[in-house]
Amino acid sequence: MASSRERDVSSVCISDILSDVMAKVPRDAIWITNQAHENVIAIAFFKELTAVIFTNGAVPAMDAIDKANIKKIALYSCDLNAFDIAGRLYTLGLRGSY
Repeated sequence: MASSRERDVSSVCISDILSDVMAKVPRDAIWITNQAHENVIAIAFFKELTAVIFTNGAVPAMDAIDKANIKKIALYSCDLNAFDIAGRLYTLGLRGSY
């Protein structure tokens, strides 16, 4: 959906609670969520996250995708649920952020 500059990933977070992400997720993390609205893009930008993965086939509106492109935030949509996505990332060596 959106491209991002190349960066190392520090960790992974699964949360649909935006305040948790704001309070606890470190920069360069991947955020897994089913929330697909503009506030997710704003938080990902503010927290300097590497990417956002939307679960269960969720896709943000085009205006949110446009904002992510401008802010260089990578967005991905996956038909899998959060548990399965996290499991696959875990097998790649990534771990939770908090």
